[in-house]
Amino acid sequence: MTEPLLQIRGLEVHFPQAVAWPEQAHPSPAGRVRRALTRRRATVRAVDGVDLDVLPGETLGLVGESGCGKSTLGRTILRLLDPTAGTILFEGVDITRRPEKALRPVRRRMQMIFQDPYASLNPRMTVGATLAEPLEIFGLARTEAERRERVEALLEKVGLRVDAIDRYPHEFSGGQRQRIGIARALAVEPRFIVCDEPLSALDVSIQAQIVNLLADLQLAEKLTYLFISHDLKIVQHLCDRVAVMYLGKVVELAPAAQLYAAPKHPYSQALLSAVPTLDPASRRKRIILEGDVPSALDPPAGCPFHPRCPVADKPRACFEELPPLRRLDSGTLAACHVAS
Repeated sequence: MTEPLLQIRGLEVHFPQAVAWPEQAHPSPAGRVRRALTRRRATVRAVDGVDLDVLPGETLGLVGESGCGKSTLGRTILRLLDPTAGTILFEGVDITRRPEKALRPVRRRMQMIFQDPYASLNPRMTVGATLAEPLEIFGLARTEAERRERVEALLEKVGLRVDAIDRYPHEFSGGQRQRIGIARALAVEPRFIVCDEPLSALDVSIQAQIVNLLADLQLAEKLTYLFISHDLKIVQHLCDRVAVMYLGKVVELAPAAQLYAAPKHPYSQALLSAVPTLDPASRRKRIILEGDVPSALDPPAGCPFHPRCPVADKPRACFEELPPLRRLDSGTLAACHVAS
């Protein structure tokens, strides 16, 4: 069996936060109720106990509503954020608590493509300087001639003209800027790339081009992707397996074709029912979830999805016990007491 490139076990990322908390109430002279508020410390459970493996050469999709912890998980894997608990193993090496200096060799092997191609590039640096910077940091090109040669090769890989080397980011379109961001991620010859919503800031007409570029680069460079997105159609097209997150937890994990054909978790079923399709035979009845996503400051007891779960006659365990991520007969992993 292939050893995972990345192994995550029990990963938690919690952020302390000061919140206003009602302390007492009393009627005012006008008969209205006033609440005295005091500042108290609370904890945002952004990522709350995630187990995940990423296999070499695959694209693992990560989907879920905004605020479910997708981007926080991706940044923590790269150690851009420090985990509160759990372990991160990359290429068999535990990087969970490594100090910044000891992480430097790992950073060359793990890179990120950011969501916003406008904000992720320094407007005061030319494209050539932007792509040459990581080469200098990691000592991959010692002379100016070597750096220029490698920068030109990077531009060609991502479909940009070589004359882009002396231009500034504001001179490019959004799609071209994202290509520059991809080239920067490729500069240090990584093995694993976190793609954090890399298409959401782009026009629909440009998204397909970037998806095809990512797929071509994966084959040519033998890359492994964690692809974070809210666009379920693109995830279906690009990803080998898909993990569904809800309120900081992975609630379902399955091969993409299997998940889209027969989602097992009620949240996955509701999420995928909103995916548009031109084929009437594959069209699902839309499932509208009632209520809002519970706060990560105060998640509900038991299954975190139970306040919105449309399953009738939920068993008592849904309200009292956190469901483990268990393997079903189909091979799908689902964190649900009733899924089968």
